[in-house]
Amino acid sequence: MKTAVIGAGSWGTTLADLLAKKGVPTTLWVREPELLAEMKETGRNTWFLPDIQLCPDLQLHANPARAFAGAKVFLLVVPSQFMRASLTSFRDILPKRPVMVCASKGIENGTLAPMSQVVAEALDGLSPRYAALSGPSFAKEVSLGMPTTVSLGCADKKLGRELQALFSTETFRVYTNPDFLGVELGGALKNVMAIGAGIADGLGFGHDARAALITRGLAEMSRLGKVMGAKPKTFMGLSGMGDLVLTCTGDLSRNRTVGMKLGQGRKLADILAETKTVAEGVRTTQSVFQLSRKLGVELPLTEQVYRILYEDKDPAQAVRDLMTRELKDE
Repeated sequence: MKTAVIGAGSWGTTLADLLAKKGVPTTLWVREPELLAEMKETGRNTWFLPDIQLCPDLQLHANPARAFAGAKVFLLVVPSQFMRASLTSFRDILPKRPVMVCASKGIENGTLAPMSQVVAEALDGLSPRYAALSGPSFAKEVSLGMPTTVSLGCADKKLGRELQALFSTETFRVYTNPDFLGVELGGALKNVMAIGAGIADGLGFGHDARAALITRGLAEMSRLGKVMGAKPKTFMGLSGMGDLVLTCTGDLSRNRTVGMKLGQGRKLADILAETKTVAEGVRTTQSVFQLSRKLGVELPLTEQVYRILYEDKDPAQAVRDLMTRELKDE
C-alpha cells in the first residue's frame, strides 16, 4: 500500500523512513521549502533528526498533489491544532474513502474535538476510514532501530490488521485495538501529565512525587476517557500507561522538558520560543481543562497544570493546593 506521510517533523520523518526502509512505497510531504532542499541535499532532516541518515528510497515532495498521487494510506503527523486546516486544504486532492492514520497527539482547541472527529468533519463527504497510531515511542529511538511497541486503534478489524502488517517491523511492533477513541485520547492526555511531571522535576522533587503523579494522572485520563466514550481498559495499555510512563520519565520528552523549565521558574513564552519542535501538551491542556468543566469531570492535576500554563500560577503553590485538597478514598 503506497503511503503518503503528511508532516515532516521528527515523528513524521521517522515513520516515513521506517516504511521506506521496509520497502513500502512512501512519500513524505515537507511543508517548508528550505527544509526540503536540505533534506534532498544531505539525506537527513537537519531540523528535527540531524543524526539520522534517511532511506534513499524515501520520496520527498513539497507539492501535496505529487506527494499524495497514488497513495492508499495517509499518515497524519501534523501538529493537532493544524490538523483541520491542513485536511481542509487537501480535500480536493484526496481520493474517496481514504485511509487516514493519525499519529498526532492532541485535542483541538475551541471545538474540544479529538482527532477522529476532526478528520471526520474536515473530510465530510469523502467517507474517510480512520485509525490512530499511538504508544510509548520517541522518534530518535525508533529511528535508531531500538525495540518499540505501539497500539493501533481501528474500529474496522480487517483494516486494522492490514495497517498492523504495514507498520510492523522487527523492531517496531504494532498491537491492534478496536477502541480508537481510547488510543487517541491516551496519546493526547498523557502529554498534560508529562508537563506536570516535568514541573515536579523542575521543583527538585523526587521519585515519590513522580510515581504519585503518574498514578493519579492515569486515573484522571481514564476518568475523562470513560465519560467521552472510550474504554477504561485501553488506558491500561500502551497508548495509556505505556506512553504516560515514557513521557513522564524520559529525557527526550518535549512536554516533560517544558514542565521542567516551568518548575525552574522560566516563563512559558520564552520556553516555546527557543525550539522548533511542538510540545502538544501545552495546547491540549487548555482543551482538556475546558472538557473537564463542560463534562463535569474532576481533573485536579490537569487544573493545576492549566493554571500554571495559562494563569501564571506559582508551581510551588499549585503543589500545595493539590496536597491539601479534601481527603478522600482512592
